[in-house]
Amino acid sequence: MSSEQKNKEKEAVITVEDLQIRFGDLEVLKGVSLELFTGENLVVLGKSGTGKSVLIKCIIRLLNADAGKIDVLGQEVNQLKSKELGEMREKVGFLFQSGALYDSMTVRENLEFPLRRIKKDMTEEQINEKVKEVLENVGLPDAVDKMPSELSGGMKKRISLARTIIVDPSIILYDEPTTGLDPVTSHEISLLINDIQKKYKTSSIIITHDIECARTVANRIVMLQDGTVYKEGKLKDFENTSDELVNSYFQNQNTINLNKI
Repeated sequence: MSSEQKNKEKEAVITVEDLQIRFGDLEVLKGVSLELFTGENLVVLGKSGTGKSVLIKCIIRLLNADAGKIDVLGQEVNQLKSKELGEMREKVGFLFQSGALYDSMTVRENLEFPLRRIKKDMTEEQINEKVKEVLENVGLPDAVDKMPSELSGGMKKRISLARTIIVDPSIILYDEPTTGLDPVTSHEISLLINDIQKKYKTSSIIITHDIECARTVANRIVMLQDGTVYKEGKLKDFENTSDELVNSYFQNQNTINLNKI
């Protein structure tokens, strides 16, 4: 059975059809279509400025597209009213490129904040247990009382991911999760994305231009170029091709053997 047939047998939790958006005279997305299937990590790859981050911001309507259709968990995003949009966003975790931790709050307070806003029926004991659980799952159980200023870049990413998963989203959107990190820490974050996929059964879109991250996490890859989908397929489809543009990404990168570091 082909990979395309297997994907069609799975449920699409996100469907994007002919998405278009421009900022003034700059046309960023020119008709992007893609699907995210249940339980998969979909990497959206492309150079800076190709509209990768704009795409996922349109998916949760942080930006309003000019044309096209976006369906998330069976709901057409552009048709949702404010209350419905808020309810949909509670099911979709968003890991911002900057991490977006609250500087004035401890790690514990950063993690408790979305729980108190979304899971209002939880007891203090349940909140404490959930905070402990997610910190253990991102490998930082002892960071609970630290301030963000006391954390390294990699630790901030881990805590931001803990805050994303603490409300048990069924979908996670990662915006450049390894940007600004050294190669070893980047690899650790990529492995953590895989761990989260397995433990929480998430379906995820990972926006990146980091080829090593893509190699580590991707079940499937969509490559954007000039605001359109240039190529879609498995990792092997990108690594075994004569396409010069694809090769400029995959064969001209310095591959690091992280198992020997």
